[in-house]
Amino acid sequence: MATRMLRRGLPRVAGGEPWPPAGDVEVTDAASEAPADATSRVVERESAATETKRIERAERVETAAPAAEEGFDSLTVAQPVSSPQASPSSLNDPQGATLRRGLPRTPGGEPWPPAGAEAAAATPPPAPIISAPPSASAPTVATAPTLRGVERAEGETKRVERPQGVETSAPVAASGGETLRRGLPRAPGGEPWPPAGITAVAAVTVAVEEDLAAPADDFIEASEIPASTAVATVDVSTPLPFQRTVFPGKNAFTRAVPAPEPKRIGPFTKAQWAGAVIVGGIGLLGAAAMAVLFVRWLLSLSGMQDFLQTYPGEYHLPEGAPVGFPGWLGWQHFFNVFLMVLIIRSGLSVRNDKRPTAFWTARGNKKSKISLTLWFHQSLDILWLVNGIVFVVLLFVTGQWMRVIPTSWEVFPNALSAALQYVSLDWPTENGWVNYNSLQQLAYGTTIFIAAPLAAITGVRMSGIWPKNATKLNKAYPVEWARALHFPVMLYFVVFIAIHVFLVFATGALRNLNHMYAAQGSTDPNAYADNWTGFWFLVASLVVIAAAWVAARPLVLAPIAKLFGNVSAR
Repeated sequence: MATRMLRRGLPRVAGGEPWPPAGDVEVTDAASEAPADATSRVVERESAATETKRIERAERVETAAPAAEEGFDSLTVAQPVSSPQASPSSLNDPQGATLRRGLPRTPGGEPWPPAGAEAAAATPPPAPIISAPPSASAPTVATAPTLRGVERAEGETKRVERPQGVETSAPVAASGGETLRRGLPRAPGGEPWPPAGITAVAAVTVAVEEDLAAPADDFIEASEIPASTAVATVDVSTPLPFQRTVFPGKNAFTRAVPAPEPKRIGPFTKAQWAGAVIVGGIGLLGAAAMAVLFVRWLLSLSGMQDFLQTYPGEYHLPEGAPVGFPGWLGWQHFFNVFLMVLIIRSGLSVRNDKRPTAFWTARGNKKSKISLTLWFHQSLDILWLVNGIVFVVLLFVTGQWMRVIPTSWEVFPNALSAALQYVSLDWPTENGWVNYNSLQQLAYGTTIFIAAPLAAITGVRMSGIWPKNATKLNKAYPVEWARALHFPVMLYFVVFIAIHVFLVFATGALRNLNHMYAAQGSTDPNAYADNWTGFWFLVASLVVIAAAWVAARPLVLAPIAKLFGNVSAR
């Protein structure tokens, strides 16, 4: 027995002393005390095929090297050898078995070990050992790898326990060993490791028993294991068990139902329309307030005061112009409003009608099939044209045309003066029973003699009345022109009606309603101010218009349309 001081490593516990403890320990002299028969005790746990795989994986072990003292030059690591098909008979063979050849030791060389090489001892594949270089005076110290690890076999986790009653055995040097390949130095600035001339040495190992119940404290450090002790294989084919620390949330199993698409009215939803109305209304109010302040400042100038005195907003009608409104004019006014409201409604329906519910066909021309809504729109157009022709004829017969057609160039400066007075909210004093102001005269004349004919001409061009085979006529008046003008003309009528109704109620509602509906008035602007006759006529006309608006649907229109043609669902 020899006494040597081993190399100290990391502590066994946190904050402890380096392992092994300081001091000399007794080690076996491998040259003189090696047992003659170094037979390993193997514990078989699986079948022969599983044992073979475990033997082949014995190469995945850590190695620990003892510290060198005086008399030790350097240490070397013996390479493990294994047999591809190990069996009990080959393990007991004292002559050894042919080693499995692997990668070459040098680039471009032969596979290692050389062909025909035999194991130095008939043992299971030896674990890596630490051996000293061959020397006559220096003994050899060998230690087994660290037995830290977990083996997973057949679904069970197993721990390696310190072998009980295992006797040590010294490695057997292989005669004529192969010189080892040199690598990096062990210390900065030192010589490559291992030193030149070191040869491979095979070692006799002893199998390690396993205990499933071994506690974690029984793990063995490399410095405590005898030189000939082997290490059990570790199965790395399956991953280690772990404790789950992250769990999927509810969104991994349930998907939120998307909100339904909001219903749109035209290009916007209800909320968007409400927002547009609010924002637009606020903007219009702000713009109107700025316009009122600006015009009031403008009219306060001395030059504008002279302008208002020269052009008060109206001029005198020619001699012989009629005064007041006849009864036929009030009834024409009602029929005109009635037809205009229904024409606008049916026109919007035709524009937005994608799949008509009913169709109308003329009896004499079965090819002229149109939707029932379009038939209703065109029928209203014909009635409106007839009423308009009667209205214009009566205007010229009775002389009422002088009230709506300008008779002097003074109409334009007076119209500007009336517009400025309306914007400043200091409205001009006028009496429609006698004379319209110039701005009203221009608006009424434009509506009767320009907008109405444009609506009629463009509507006829797009209707079935227009001849389809008139090539020259169609080329001179393309249908694209009619479509481009017809809708803007309708918008003009809508704006005109809105402004007209607003001014009727804002400039003396009872007096103006008596003029239009009851044909009552006086040359005195304040007369008939408390008379409600015209107001009740207005209420009755609105009831009739609302009833016609509701009744304008296929269920009511189909029986009427059958009087003039055929109605079908296709």
